[in-house]
Amino acid sequence: MSFFIETAELQRIGALIEAHAAPIYAARGIPFEQFAYVLIQPGKDGGKPRGAALRANWRAYPCSLVKVFHLVAAQLRLEDGRLSAHGELDRAMRDMILWSSNSATNYIIDLLTGTTGDTLLNEQDMNAWCERREEVNRIFAGLGWPELAGINLNQKLMDDLRYGREKVALDRSPTGHNCLTPIAMARLMHEIFSDSALLPPARLAVIRDHLARDANDPDRGRGAYQLLGYLGDALPGGTQIWSKAGRTRWLGDDRASFRRHDTLRAILPAGQEFLLTVFTQGEAIAEDDGFLPAIGALVAAELATLAPESQ
Repeated sequence: MSFFIETAELQRIGALIEAHAAPIYAARGIPFEQFAYVLIQPGKDGGKPRGAALRANWRAYPCSLVKVFHLVAAQLRLEDGRLSAHGELDRAMRDMILWSSNSATNYIIDLLTGTTGDTLLNEQDMNAWCERREEVNRIFAGLGWPELAGINLNQKLMDDLRYGREKVALDRSPTGHNCLTPIAMARLMHEIFSDSALLPPARLAVIRDHLARDANDPDRGRGAYQLLGYLGDALPGGTQIWSKAGRTRWLGDDRASFRRHDTLRAILPAGQEFLLTVFTQGEAIAEDDGFLPAIGALVAAELATLAPESQ
């Protein structure tokens, strides 16, 4: 785990996460191998971040967590001039994160890759189409981060089964569906919220603004806002929250159904800061609106006992 240092204090909190989650999985007959997390805190004096993790390299269907990658990809292409700014792109970037819109995400994928999903193509055109669809993978491979090994970002976001070009592309994809690992998601969130060379400060600010969540927002109760039922749901009042979550129910495809994930940055009222990414799989967990909030609350309660300067 190259980008953070494991520490005894965060490993202790990690053990509490596992002790909380394991009996719930066992009671519901779900293999505990379908649970993973990465917990990170900023390094002292700008040093290497500190953390703890369980199954950080689990390759899992990521639901809508991939949308953070698409937001970053769009900002990278805007910065290098290969994507042109316009109002519809701005609207799509906002809605992709704020409301987790699949339609907005797929519009951005079309812009990044020069592809559209539609009727079938002949063999030669389909080969060219699949090559263009690899563009988002190429963007992140170009960063050279070891934590991104094994991820896949070449599929659009769908609410059920795929048809036409999208079905052919899925069947041809060496890795199948989109997939992420908890460590890949955690590394990207760390770069977004640190003094990173990933993007200029103004572009990082755009990404952070889109990820911000307000526990007092009138839309908090809407499922699409992705706060209720997720890691930020039960944090102490006054906590600052940035997050992106995702959930699938039955999609007609066992490779993608019944997941609930979240990636969160939080700053507690007394100043303690942490990043927490959790991946889960299993119908009883995906349908449980209390599972992830309890984990977020557990981590917050443990970190609240530590002075910010001592972390």
